[in-house]
Amino acid sequence: MIKNYYKPTPKKWRKLGDAILAVGVFVTAGGLIEYDRLTQIFDAKELKVIIGGAFICGVIGKFLTNFFKEYAIEQN
Repeated sequence: MIKNYYKPTPKKWRKLGDAILAVGVFVTAGGLIEYDRLTQIFDAKELKVIIGGAFICGVIGKFLTNFFKEYAIEQN
């Protein structure tokens, strides 16, 4: 499976990885932009977990989709 990392990623997996990354970026950016308002709802530790978790999930989700590749169906 590791050797599949450098092979072309299928279109559907690229789309999924991009969507995961986009959600992570929007949650992270929104959390940082609205940090002052969010501190009224959550304490600082909870916000760090939310923002850090969204960041990590976005990056890992995008990275993991690189391990998928298309398998050709052999016809005999």
